[in-house]
Amino acid sequence: MEYIQIHPADNVLVALQDLSKGTVIYFDELPIILQNDVKAKHKFFINDMNIGDEVLMYGVLVGKAITSIVKGGLMTTENIKHASQDYSYRGVNLQWQAPDVSAFEHRTFNGYHRKDGSVGTANYWLFVPTVFCENRNLDVIKEALNNSLGYEVTQKYKEFTGQLLHAYAAGEAIETFQVDQLANLPSTKSRVFKNVDGIKFLNHQGGCGGTRQDAELLSKLLASYADHPNVAGITVLSLGCQNLQTDNLLADIKKRNPSFDKPVFIFEQQQSKSEEDLIKEAILKTFIGLTEIDKIERSPAPLSKLCVGVKCGGSDGFSGISANPAVGYTSDLLVALGAKVLLAEFPELCGAEQNIIDRCVDQQTAEKFIRLMQEYDAQAHAVGSGFYMNPSPGNIKDGLITDAIKSTGAAKKAGTSPVVDVLDYTEPATLPGLSLVCTPGNDVEATTGKAASGATLILFTTGLGTPTGNPVCPVIKIATNTALATKMGDIIDIDTGAIIRGEKTIQEMGTEILEYCIKAASGEITPKAVLLNQDDFIPWKRGVSL
Repeated sequence: MEYIQIHPADNVLVALQDLSKGTVIYFDELPIILQNDVKAKHKFFINDMNIGDEVLMYGVLVGKAITSIVKGGLMTTENIKHASQDYSYRGVNLQWQAPDVSAFEHRTFNGYHRKDGSVGTANYWLFVPTVFCENRNLDVIKEALNNSLGYEVTQKYKEFTGQLLHAYAAGEAIETFQVDQLANLPSTKSRVFKNVDGIKFLNHQGGCGGTRQDAELLSKLLASYADHPNVAGITVLSLGCQNLQTDNLLADIKKRNPSFDKPVFIFEQQQSKSEEDLIKEAILKTFIGLTEIDKIERSPAPLSKLCVGVKCGGSDGFSGISANPAVGYTSDLLVALGAKVLLAEFPELCGAEQNIIDRCVDQQTAEKFIRLMQEYDAQAHAVGSGFYMNPSPGNIKDGLITDAIKSTGAAKKAGTSPVVDVLDYTEPATLPGLSLVCTPGNDVEATTGKAASGATLILFTTGLGTPTGNPVCPVIKIATNTALATKMGDIIDIDTGAIIRGEKTIQEMGTEILEYCIKAASGEITPKAVLLNQDDFIPWKRGVSL
């Protein structure tokens, strides 16, 4: 196929391959002469456009013409601008047709069962600093524990540097070396604790010096990670005098989960004999804790115990055609099975609001979504920005010309099921089904927020490639196109390029993604982001972040 019309109402077509100026395209048996070279992923118009005419894609308003455009003309930032439809609660009674899940009804995954009834897809020990002053101590402990216990992934780079040093000392010309000439060494030593999937460290820049509200929100965020189903034990490092006091953190943990009973070891530097004593004591107690959580083993759990976040980053013009709709079908399968699905990135729902509102199960849910969207966008406008400024230069270069185009394609990750709940930042997901989580579109802030609401796996689609991961929630990378999956195979887990080529349907690909999720949740396969220790963690201070 040369092109695709995504929705019958659209007045643009998407090129599925590079097309040359002057090429004649037949659409509805009528000829369209391309007025420009059109690269794959970009759009061209099926009729003449006048200034002010509406641009429709995915069946909704995504922009308006700011110049006259000839039929067959290329869509650019010079000839259209962002526009999206107004939205409101309309009381639509959604009649959802759930997909057939008979093939998955009796399937299970092997997870870590917690006493509160939740089930983790991994078994981690977590280090939490209550203030940025403790980051250095965390770094020292991280190097000591990860290197000794088999969680270090940088060993091959240390060996690589050692080989360079040896060659330099021998007088060899380093400038002529090619990286593939040097030994391909193993990434890690073997793990000491077979049932402990990792030791994770939540370095951050908060806890003091900002507003009290910043410290309060950080406390809720850290509490959510301590309570996460993938976490089995926690070590807390505190300086002592910071805004975020340890007692506040412990209170937020208990408020979030009154039955919380995981081991928590607390060390306060201002009450310690010395920094060395603090670090050694923290390592000792944590080591003892690791021996205990290593006794926890995986056992079968129904798929309804999964909580899957859906995310896109480094998006391209194929995101809304291949990877996102495929993940959307996976989302519908999960919802039909009684699992939880989390869609976040509120700046990237701009233009898709009415569809989402019409899917809300009741007026209260819809109005909470409307309020959070409007308050967030108003914050952005107050500092001279807005949701319309979300697309990055890379997004635009690869065909996402307006935020509404990017957003309507991004929303496809959530499938078609009803919206059962709307969660503000750090609020936990409690209901089976699709929930919305208020976060920025920023990759790391969004994944940080999804894990805070309880995601135990994250499906992350990308068209351009991004190395984002999360400390406690395995992130599965899904490429929109085969060229990316081939070029960046070290970070990509699943390739949906077969959809673009017409070799697989969205439903077939979505089913394959769910199969991958079951294997990842069971520890049978390890996503690349986990193998590479891509443990990105950025708390959102609720300032303007798109």
